[in-house]
Amino acid sequence: MKDLAASKKFFTELGFAFNDAFADENMEAVVITDDILVMLLVEPYFITFTHKQVTDTSTASEAILALAVESRERVDELADRALAAGGVAVGEPRDLGFLYLRSFTDLDGHQWEVSHIDMTAAMEAS
Repeated sequence: MKDLAASKKFFTELGFAFNDAFADENMEAVVITDDILVMLLVEPYFITFTHKQVTDTSTASEAILALAVESRERVDELADRALAAGGVAVGEPRDLGFLYLRSFTDLDGHQWEVSHIDMTAAMEAS
């Protein structure tokens, strides 16, 4: 993360909570579910975990972080909150009938994809 406080504010505006047990001047832990945390690390601390260079997200992608949510409405809610908080839309929303998704980048250029799969429609499509 370039700016840990700004990133924490971004994810707070998306409606996520944080686990303070994993927080200090170098990191914050975004609570996605009771079992899933996303760690936000400042770059100087992050590089202590890898021997590779940190990706320049303005010119390259390193990963797409995907979240499956319970409804199309939740997809729109998270994506709209991300855009209002300073995120950038990646492409247009995609609606395949059984699958609905939207993508955005966070403040550091990391790409997130939020999707909902309608399993009834997916079974009918197969």
